Amino acid sequence: MISIINNEEIILELKNITKVFPGVKAVDNVSFEVNTGEVHALVGENGAGKSTLMKVMAGIHIPEEGSINYMGEKVRFSSPLDAKKKGIILIHQELSLVPQMTVAENILLGSFPIKRGGRIDWDKLNQNAREAIKKLGCQFEPSDLVQDLTVAHQQMVEIARAISYDAKVVIFDEPTASLTQEEIKVLYKNIELLKEQGIGIIYISHKLDEIFEVSDNITVLRDGKLVDTLETDKTDEPEITRKMIGRDIADFFGSKKIKEYGAEVIRVEGLSRKNEFENMNFSIKKGEVLGLYGLLGAGRTEVVETIFGINKADSGKIYLNGHEVNIENSKIAVSNGIGLVPESRKEQGLVLGMSNLDNMSLAKLPQAHNYGFIKQNEVDGIFDKYKARLSISTTGPNQKVMNLSGGNQQKIVIGKWLCLNPDLLILDEPTIGIDVGSKAEIHNLIAELAEKGMAVLVISSEIPEILGVSHRIITMHQGKQTGEFTDEEVTEAKLIDSITSNAEAVCAV
Repeated sequence: MISIINNEEIILELKNITKVFPGVKAVDNVSFEVNTGEVHALVGENGAGKSTLMKVMAGIHIPEEGSINYMGEKVRFSSPLDAKKKGIILIHQELSLVPQMTVAENILLGSFPIKRGGRIDWDKLNQNAREAIKKLGCQFEPSDLVQDLTVAHQQMVEIARAISYDAKVVIFDEPTASLTQEEIKVLYKNIELLKEQGIGIIYISHKLDEIFEVSDNITVLRDGKLVDTLETDKTDEPEITRKMIGRDIADFFGSKKIKEYGAEVIRVEGLSRKNEFENMNFSIKKGEVLGLYGLLGAGRTEVVETIFGINKADSGKIYLNGHEVNIENSKIAVSNGIGLVPESRKEQGLVLGMSNLDNMSLAKLPQAHNYGFIKQNEVDGIFDKYKARLSISTTGPNQKVMNLSGGNQQKIVIGKWLCLNPDLLILDEPTIGIDVGSKAEIHNLIAELAEKGMAVLVISSEIPEILGVSHRIITMHQGKQTGEFTDEEVTEAKLIDSITSNAEAVCAV
């Protein structure tokens, strides 16, 4: 019998859950519940215990203490498949689909209907899949290959898989990480459809604006412990932020004290690359933070990758410290004092199988050797220095970087470039996928670097961030530079106007 409290049915209830890993109490005496037809958000900084609690619900981890009640009965999940069969589905941030298989095969993967004689019943498989995608109003067919679908449609296949298992609880882990704004709207619509069917939804995200858009209740974790559970419409972002990190962030962004800058570090004139961007013109001085803002696909990343030598420009000039340079590759960029923290830290910024120390010292290795032998004391000193300076939370230099939280991984990438003391540091989406506390630390680091005279170029898709860290902002739309704004005159409305299809170049000198 499902429990009913305040006319709401509790479908999944965790009581006093504790989960311990060697040397770490990841979840400590946490209680949590989700009702039918409810979106219950689970928030906290990296390392707060969200992922562990989520995996307890999904049968991946078995807790040392506490109990789980599901649909009114005490249960103990022996495996993820056991939880799935009971109707608890976890949709990971990185989708678990087989691209070369059809939509129907992915939806029913692991539970294909079988005819007598052990053969797959393809007619029934396609029919079952069709019923699942029909409930979501999908525009693709069971016979379509997953690899031919957009990311948003692939996510809908995951949701359809949940429906095919007759899901009662669906757990979304950072579901919008790879989605465009239009695709996010599709996700929200599908979540509403699941709610209408009485499915309980657990929603995990670092993006607080999403949390307030989609959730009914919010549970906050910190350091593995339950802090509070609040009704979404009776709280706000500042309160949730305080509960997440245990303090106010009155100065969430670093101070922008500098009004007079040093000498020009970089100047770009007429920089163009076919089908990506054209006629880019800007400069950055010592102590200045330049923001580059635009929608996904505007050409922002392509511009900085060209400056860094990953791609070659078709035309235009780049000047560094007053001298024209031909940056044919990244090695030349680095030798000229440029560092790049890329948008995808896992794919482009880190070697996941290597240690924290090895990752942080990668860019320094060409200098940290003597007759072909690495100067180990120098390399060790780099790690110790930037671990302290960036407040990196790790078990030590030899821990594999893949086992760090997103925020600490990003700090490793930043430390890798800071140890070279670059003249220009480029940060492409520096806080994507990390918690609010780590965001504040990176924002304050940007301000600190500028105050010490470094030139910084920041790309961000978040308006509050680009406004908060930048002294000056350049906007882009479809590969073209559409506006330039000083810190004093820029507004959110001006930025939005400048990146739309009707944008007109508005340059403030």
